[in-house]
Amino acid sequence: MAGESVDPSARAPLALLYDATFLDHYSWGHPESPERLRAITAAMGREPRIRSEWWRSSPPADEADLALVHKEQHIRSVQQFAGQGGGWLDSDTYCNPGSYEIALQAAGAAKAAVQLACSASATPAFALVRPPGHHATPDRAMGFCLFNNAAIAVRHAQRRLGVERVAILDLDVHHGNGSQDAFWRDGDVLYCSLHQSRLYPGTGLRQERGEGAGFEKTLNLPLAPSTGNGPWLEALEQVALPAVVDHSPQLIVVSCGFDALATDPLANLDLDWRAYATAMERVGQVAADCCPGRVAVILEGGYDLGQMPLAATACALAMAGLDSQPGVAVTGPA
Repeated sequence: MAGESVDPSARAPLALLYDATFLDHYSWGHPESPERLRAITAAMGREPRIRSEWWRSSPPADEADLALVHKEQHIRSVQQFAGQGGGWLDSDTYCNPGSYEIALQAAGAAKAAVQLACSASATPAFALVRPPGHHATPDRAMGFCLFNNAAIAVRHAQRRLGVERVAILDLDVHHGNGSQDAFWRDGDVLYCSLHQSRLYPGTGLRQERGEGAGFEKTLNLPLAPSTGNGPWLEALEQVALPAVVDHSPQLIVVSCGFDALATDPLANLDLDWRAYATAMERVGQVAADCCPGRVAVILEGGYDLGQMPLAATACALAMAGLDSQPGVAVTGPA
């Protein structure tokens, strides 16, 4: 795959942000492994409609970018922990010697995705990053996440790209507590999450609605185990997307985890790839009406190496305005 610098004037139907350094964040036996991205990029590489020129590289974020969301003490603690050889930040979240720099690269790809989405060409962008981010709070790493890629990208769009109102649609099976915390009092950012009820990290109740200027700008839709495609898409269509429309966003950011798939080992919401493809098609349609096509998608979780690449490929095709049925069967990593 080609790795080209981000060109805001590019007019490809989709940009795929990726860097091989994402594979260097690793702890043996952990579900958040490099094999996740190897499987996704291999599947997309086998799909003939995904063009090599869609693949982009981007510069890493810097500490000023992290500070848009995270407290200095948290930034320093991760940096120093990695510099001292790494280890476990909590029982779920690891950090190896290169993880701080890799996390900067992931946040940089998320920034690049919103830059492309907000450019004159309004190029939809899919940041295929790891480590993921939506559990990282302003002052804590947790849930496999070091820094909050989506939140950093949103703040970058607000502070530097002239964007005021943003809608975050979190489709990971786990509630994005870190993203919710980051925008809890922000009336300009709608945070909407569809997630499995009573799953890690235990947040995301319906009554969590924001505070101050952010009241009613947090919308949690916890769903029962074994929900399946129909009720999940109904919640998206009848509740989540109307809330996005009502917010009148100038940018839509999707935190896209593929761990709601029926085959995922860490949850059991029981979706298949078609639900994700339909969701991305509908997000694109809403964005076309609300914010001239400005959509940035950022990878979060998803741990089944068989079906996850199929769902990710279907999402990419849908974002590009193509038939989302992948042209090559994907049964596992290459």
